[in-house]
Amino acid sequence: MALTNGAQRGVGFAVIASLGRLIAFIPMIVVSALGMGLILSASGVVFTVVKFVGAAYLIYLGVKILRSSSKADGNMFVGQTLTLGQAFWREGFVALGNPKAILVFAAFFPQFVVSEAYAQSYTIIGLIFLVLEVGAILIYALLGRLAARSATLNIQWIHRASGIGMIVFGALLLLTQRPA
Repeated sequence: MALTNGAQRGVGFAVIASLGRLIAFIPMIVVSALGMGLILSASGVVFTVVKFVGAAYLIYLGVKILRSSSKADGNMFVGQTLTLGQAFWREGFVALGNPKAILVFAAFFPQFVVSEAYAQSYTIIGLIFLVLEVGAILIYALLGRLAARSATLNIQWIHRASGIGMIVFGALLLLTQRPA
């Protein structure tokens, strides 16, 4: 989404919209620290429901992007251009619908937690993750913007690639196995 937002509306727009994702990650990190990750990984029903909802939403977004790509002109995406608020909420909902995020927080983070300072170390690891996520967002937004500038006559291909990417990520999410 940062790639698409960067190409469509610029780096600043993409970064601000991505705050929705970062804000969604905060309670996911907290819930993971409190043990919800164990519940999610132990409960096949909960995992499956979250997985299917997240995958369906990613596929829906991908199809929507693909359908609107034929309307793109040489300089901008035509059709429904998201407002900053809409892009912010879309980022947040996609993050919340992704069970992989909480599984990463629940399975990966604890390996680096100091048990004597559990809350403090989990907080530090969470903050490091968020900072690294901001770096990734900046890279994708810049790549999107550069691609849009260098392909002003073929911007619809960037749009199509983003749509296909969302559908592929949704399909891959469907294939995700519950951790043992």
